Amino acid sequence: MKSKFESPTIFSRKINIILVGCGRISKNHLKAIVSNQNEAELVGICDNNPDNLDNAFSIFKELTNNLKIVNLPKVFNNFDNLISNIKNNLIKVDLIVLATPSGLHPKQVKMAASAGVNVCTEKPMATKYSEGKEMIEACKIANVRLFVVKQNRFNSTLQLVKRQLDNGRFGIISLVSVNVFWQRPQSYYDLDAWRGTWELDGGALMNQASHYVDLLTWMIGPLKTISASTSTIGRNIEVENNAVIQMAYANGALGTMAVSMNTFPKNLEGSITILGEKGSVRVGGTSVNKIDIWDFLDSNEDDAKIEEVNYQTKSVYGNGHVAFYKNMISSLKGFEEPMCDGEEGLKSLEILEAAYKSSRLKKVINLPLN
Repeated sequence: MKSKFESPTIFSRKINIILVGCGRISKNHLKAIVSNQNEAELVGICDNNPDNLDNAFSIFKELTNNLKIVNLPKVFNNFDNLISNIKNNLIKVDLIVLATPSGLHPKQVKMAASAGVNVCTEKPMATKYSEGKEMIEACKIANVRLFVVKQNRFNSTLQLVKRQLDNGRFGIISLVSVNVFWQRPQSYYDLDAWRGTWELDGGALMNQASHYVDLLTWMIGPLKTISASTSTIGRNIEVENNAVIQMAYANGALGTMAVSMNTFPKNLEGSITILGEKGSVRVGGTSVNKIDIWDFLDSNEDDAKIEEVNYQTKSVYGNGHVAFYKNMISSLKGFEEPMCDGEEGLKSLEILEAAYKSSRLKKVINLPLN
C-alpha cells in the first residue's frame, strides 16, 4: 500500500533510530526496536543522566546478546549535540524517538524537524494543545513525519472490541465508562525533579491516564462536551492525582472517566466498559488486558477469540510497543498508513486541555476547542 504522505519513504534498508530519554519507559522502546530488528536499527541513545545511559546500554546489550548485532548504538549526553551531529552528517538518522518529559517535546520535535528527521514522541505529545498544533505544523513545513505513541490501540483485546464497533455490532452506544485506578506513591514523584510539575509532566490525566483518554475518541468518536473535577490528595506535587470527567459524545452517547493514583496498595484497574443497544463489553485487568464481559445480541466468529486475545502483563504499559513500532516503521517505508500520527495525538491533547479548563473554571466546556 502506497503512503499518502509526500515526505520521502525509505526503501531497501533499515530505519536508523535514536532513542532520546533513557528513563522508566525506555526499556519498552528498546525491546520494540530489537523486536523489529529486520527493519530497524538502534544507532544511538541520548540522555543527560549518565546512570540512565549506562542502564539503557546494558539493557540493549542484554536484549541483543544472542542476536547478530554488529554495531552498538552511539551514546550522546546532550540533545543539542545530537542534533548538531545530524546536521553535520556525522550520523545518519531517520527517526528520533522522544521518551523525554512531555514538556520538552515541542522544542525537541521542532529541533528534530529542522534537522530533517522524522520524530516520534511518547504520550502526551505536549502539555499544551497550542504547542501540539505547532509541532504538527513544524513537521509539515520540514516535510517529516510526526508519530505519537498510543500503544494501547494495538492491544489484542482492544483491537477485537474495535472491530465490533467498526462493524456496528453494538448498535447505538448509550454509555462509556473508563476507570484508571493505579498507585503512584510520593517516592515515584521524587525520582525526578520534573515529575508532578505542570510545565514538564502534567497530572494523572495528562500523564498516567493519557492512553485511556485516547481510547475515548479512537473507539467511540468525537466528544461534544466535557465537565471535569480534579484534586491533589496525599502527595506533595503541583498537579492532580485524582480526576473525574463527565462527557457527552457527538453521536449521543454519554461517558464517564474516573482516575486515581491513590489506589491502595497497588495498581488495581485500567478498564473501559461500552454499553450499546445490542452489546455490552468490559475490558479490564490492570491495563485493558482482559475481557471481563462480552455479550451481544447476535453471534459471530470473534466470540470464540476472547481467551486468545486476553494476555498477562506485569506492566501498566501493556505489550503494544512492538506493534506500534512495526506500524510506524512500515509507514516510513511507505507500506501502510500510521495509526498514531500527530493529528491523532492532538485529539487526546484537546480533551485533556478541555478537562483541565473545565476543572479550573468549574463549567462545561464545548468541543472542539477554538
